[in-house]
Amino acid sequence: MNDNKNLTPMMKQYFSVKEKHKDYLLFYRMGDFYEMFFDDAIKASAALDIALTKRGKESGKDVPMCGVPVAAHDVYLQRLIRKGFKVAICEQLEDPAEAKKRGASSCVKRDVIRIITPGTITEDSILDARKNNYLLVIAEAPMELGLAWVDVSTGEFATQAIPASFLGAAFSRLDASEIIVSDKTLENIALKDDLAEVKDRLTVLSNLKFSTENARKRLENTFEVKTLDAFGNFSKAEITAAGVLIDYIELTQKGQIPRLQKPKQVLDGDVMEIDASSRRSLEIFSSLSGERGTSLLSIMDKTVTGPGARLLAQQLASPLTDEDTINQRLDIVDFFITNPVIRDKLRSLLQASPDMERSLSRLSLKRGGPRDLSAIRDTLAKIPSLSTLFYKDGIILPKPLEKTLQMIGNHSHLVDLLERALGKDLPLFIRDGGFIATGYNSELDELRTLRDESRRLIVALQSKYAQEVDVSSLKICHNNVLGYYVEVNAKYAQSLLESEAKGKTVFIHRQTLANTARFTTVELSSLEEKIRGAAEKAIALEIAIFENLTTEVLAYAEDIIRAGKVFAILDVRAALAILAYEQNYVRPIVDNSLAFIIKKGRHPVVEVALQEAHDTAFVPNDCEMDQDKSRLWLITGPNMAGKSTFLRQNALIAIMAQMGSFVPAESAKIGIVDKIFSRVGASDDLARGRSTFMVEMVETAAILNRSTEKSFVILDEIGRGTATFDGLAIAWAVAEALHEKNQCRALFATHYHELTILAERLSRLSLHTMKTKEWKDNVVFLHEVAEGCADRSYGIHVAKLAGLPIPVVERAKQVLLELENKNNQVENLAKDLPLFAVFENQMKLNNDEKKPSPLVQTVKKINPDLLSPREALDLVYQLVNMSKDET
Repeated sequence: MNDNKNLTPMMKQYFSVKEKHKDYLLFYRMGDFYEMFFDDAIKASAALDIALTKRGKESGKDVPMCGVPVAAHDVYLQRLIRKGFKVAICEQLEDPAEAKKRGASSCVKRDVIRIITPGTITEDSILDARKNNYLLVIAEAPMELGLAWVDVSTGEFATQAIPASFLGAAFSRLDASEIIVSDKTLENIALKDDLAEVKDRLTVLSNLKFSTENARKRLENTFEVKTLDAFGNFSKAEITAAGVLIDYIELTQKGQIPRLQKPKQVLDGDVMEIDASSRRSLEIFSSLSGERGTSLLSIMDKTVTGPGARLLAQQLASPLTDEDTINQRLDIVDFFITNPVIRDKLRSLLQASPDMERSLSRLSLKRGGPRDLSAIRDTLAKIPSLSTLFYKDGIILPKPLEKTLQMIGNHSHLVDLLERALGKDLPLFIRDGGFIATGYNSELDELRTLRDESRRLIVALQSKYAQEVDVSSLKICHNNVLGYYVEVNAKYAQSLLESEAKGKTVFIHRQTLANTARFTTVELSSLEEKIRGAAEKAIALEIAIFENLTTEVLAYAEDIIRAGKVFAILDVRAALAILAYEQNYVRPIVDNSLAFIIKKGRHPVVEVALQEAHDTAFVPNDCEMDQDKSRLWLITGPNMAGKSTFLRQNALIAIMAQMGSFVPAESAKIGIVDKIFSRVGASDDLARGRSTFMVEMVETAAILNRSTEKSFVILDEIGRGTATFDGLAIAWAVAEALHEKNQCRALFATHYHELTILAERLSRLSLHTMKTKEWKDNVVFLHEVAEGCADRSYGIHVAKLAGLPIPVVERAKQVLLELENKNNQVENLAKDLPLFAVFENQMKLNNDEKKPSPLVQTVKKINPDLLSPREALDLVYQLVNMSKDET
């Protein structure tokens, strides 16, 4: 804090507030502007590209200053938040007139009413209506992490316990805007790489705030329960994360907590795991170049509401692993496909439904306005029409749809109240008034009549004064400084001053400007007092009525939230039905088998791109795998032939099926996939010192360490980033591991034709290739997958198509012939290479030899949190004695 005693009262107040909010840009309210000073001004002016000026001096130096209009501050906030800033809003807490009563030098009371961070935004003007805005907390515990996340704008609240190795996948799935960690977690070497990926979104708090007991009490108080058992069997880490999350919300909202839904626990294995690199590779939410318009989500999103779009994105990010729930979702999509009239009428109804979820959250934070009440009214008012659509003679509803519709409830009493209370043309802010309907409150009607009648008297008074002084241009005007005043051209000022001498109205001089003179009268001042009093009382009464209406609405918050979920679910299912109808998708059979049988499958994004850009049909392909016959496909063939597209399309079909969508195929049967891994394409990570090959190996290691027999893996060109024999050896060993150890369903594309020898020795490996046709020294790619293997890679043909100089192409052909004429050492060597099973046996022997000692086994069983001081001391002696025995 600045100690300069010569500071003005205003600047003293500024420094006092800034001292408590050092890490934030301080929006300091000065009349109609939020102003920033010193370093805040320098940073904000550069980030917003606005003028940097100065305001007075401090310690003999100019004080840098910039400002933004209060009326348009949302626009500037949006730009600052997107650039990583956090903003503290310091408001005027009283009318300047009240401050003047305390003395001319008194400063208007101000304080921070809210801190805005990327994860705590509620303004529609800043938020993306079609995307959740998650705030995520990570808490550590032995052997696991606890996650808790919330969308402050909707109240959605969830937790999950995960192994540390799953953190990157969780980051990718949730795509949180802000991630809170402790300073201790930030130093955890095991989490270093994952946290580095999201460093621009991290907020670091003291580890002292991560107390499990304090967190538990915070949750119990927030949800007004004596135990959390009714919500789920939460781990200590989950409870800690959830409690810290609520603390942070209360801190940033200055004591106001939004209406949070009861925490939903995501259990291990509930959703398909897709790690960050696989999500990028599969282009689920954005293309590899970062564009959202060519992603899977962009193709699938046919929703017509914000809540529906957010739910679709959630479900696409977290495909289910429960067969029954998946098929219940598919049942509803099926209904909307076979009942297009109901579907289309429903979508028309939903299209006119405002975003009730976000309006309810703003109201609970006391940040809502009249339009938020009308959003809830207008959405709930559509329930009777929606019910009429479904409950007709001859309409048989599938049980999942019937169950969903029963959640919607009856809200006629609330709709009736809001229809009677709210006017037609609603302002954005309650301070503007005029939003309560005439006839709803008699006292308010009387005040408005008095106010409006007084305004009519002002008009009559203007006419009277103009006639008295014979100045037709005389006007009665108003501003916030002078109030009401009489204004004439300066040349008529003398006429008004002489009016008293003529026995007429006394005009009292107030102000003279360059071309005008301003006056008042006793009559005008009296009338102004009546107008001001009536207007202020009317606004105050409207605000009180608004608060009562808000209280009434929030009393039914749980019911409103359930109804909102129904609208979102119906929007998503109807949208997926439209997608299936337009793109000729089929309902997949999803069960708990290990089958993966796709007939004439297509890539959903590439297919649409071909249709739109070239009016070309996509070439479909089959993919049939099961545990008994063929669970590993080895795919050879040239570049440009469509291998990568084929690999990706099958992974995307699995994701679409398990999120509850129809799929691009003639038929599909998919045994539940627990994890999807995609190692396709080349990329490096130079910031962490990783070459392309190193990234490839890290991703391959994750696949081999974490995939199970229920996983689905796609691999492209393993081992191509190193020397030929090194790469071949790695690819060989990976193929064996997938077949013998992991036993997952996998598509393995390669240019190492030598690997095809494995088909003779691995019973569930089958060979496939991309079909081509040669014509006049050119190659035609047919984009078809067939059984067998390619005899060559056609790399030189592709190089020619890419524009390599002809002499280089011809020389490459000569070199290739020379190499092919040499003895195939690899094929001979391959016959002697041991199968992976041999290595497995050796590994087991080695592991047996490395069985943990009694000392290690004892240490692993210790739970330090449960030991008394005496027990801990006894244990130390026990361990010392055991260590002597081992030596």
